[in-house]
Amino acid sequence: MTGSFPDKVVHGGKIKQIREDTGRAVIDFSANMNPFAPRICVDLSPELLAAYPDDRYMVLKEAIAARFRRPVEDIAVGNGSIELIRVFCLATLSPGMHVRTMHPTFGEYELSARLAGALPAFLHEQAQVLFICNPNNPTGVLLPRDEILAMRETWRGKHLFVDEAFIELADPEQSVADVRDPAIFVLRSLTKSFTVPGIRFGYAFGDPELVRKVETIRPPWSVNVFAEQYALAAFRSYDLLEASRKKITAEREWLVRELSRFDLVIHPSAANFLLLTFPYDVGLLCTRLLDRDILVRDCHSFGLPDSIRIAVRTRNENRTLIEVLEQCLH
Repeated sequence: MTGSFPDKVVHGGKIKQIREDTGRAVIDFSANMNPFAPRICVDLSPELLAAYPDDRYMVLKEAIAARFRRPVEDIAVGNGSIELIRVFCLATLSPGMHVRTMHPTFGEYELSARLAGALPAFLHEQAQVLFICNPNNPTGVLLPRDEILAMRETWRGKHLFVDEAFIELADPEQSVADVRDPAIFVLRSLTKSFTVPGIRFGYAFGDPELVRKVETIRPPWSVNVFAEQYALAAFRSYDLLEASRKKITAEREWLVRELSRFDLVIHPSAANFLLLTFPYDVGLLCTRLLDRDILVRDCHSFGLPDSIRIAVRTRNENRTLIEVLEQCLH
C-alpha cells in the first residue's frame, strides 16, 4: 500500500516479458490456459478497423443470449473480465461499504472494491457484496451449483458476485449463469477456455438494471472489433470445449500421480491447475525452476508463501515439469 492508495495486484501472465528479457523458450505453467483449445477460424481483416464498433454490441450479445438462454438485457460485455469487475464495483459500491471474499482468492476483487471506496468486511460488519470465484483461483475448489443457489437468501438486497472464468474447463453443470435473480451477477471470460488472453474479452449476466449501470460506466467501445469477431466465432464453437475438459481431466490426474512421490501437498482441484504446498518458502524453488525454463505461479501474493500454482498443460510439457521439479528438489 502506497499511502492510502492500493497497490496493483500481482498476477501471472508474465511469459511474454520473460521470454523477451531472456530470449529463452520458457514453458509457462503460471497462466491457466486451455492446452487443448479449439481452433477458431475468424476473419480479422484490417478493413474491420475502419469503423467504430457498435457500442451496444447487439450482435455479440444476441450470440451470447442464444448460447446461454438469457435475454440480451441481462448481458454486459467488457475489455476482459477485470474491466467488468472494476465496473461492477463502481456500480454497486461506495465509500463506507464493505465486501467479503474467499481466502485465498483472486486479488482483483478486493482491489476493485477498494478503488470504489469499499473495504473488506470484518466478521461483525455487514457486506454489500460477496465475491465467489468458482472454481476458485488458486485452489481449484469448485462449489456445487446448489450451494451457490442456497446463498441467495442471505444476500437478498445485496449482491452475490460469481466469477466463473474457469468453469468451462471444470464442470459447466455447476454454473449459475442461467439463473435470473437480482442477487446474482455472473462473470465469464473466453481467455482461459480458448487460450486467448491477448484479445481481452469478458462478459457477464445480471439483473437488467444493474447491467444498464455497468454498460453505462464501461468506457465506450471497450471491446475492439477483432475481439468481437473472435468472440462471435468462439460462441459458435463452444460445444468443442467438452473435448478439452476430458483431456484436461486426464492430464490433471496424471500430474497428480507423478507429483505424489514428492514431499508436498497436492490440493484437490476440479480446474485446469493445481495448488502445491511445500514445507518451506517457495521463493528459491521458483527461481530454480525459472533458471531451468519453467515458469510457475509463486503464491506469495495470495498470502501462501509456501505454495505454487501450476497449470495443467500437454503431456510432454507436464513430463518436462516433473523432470525439472525432481532436479530442483534433490
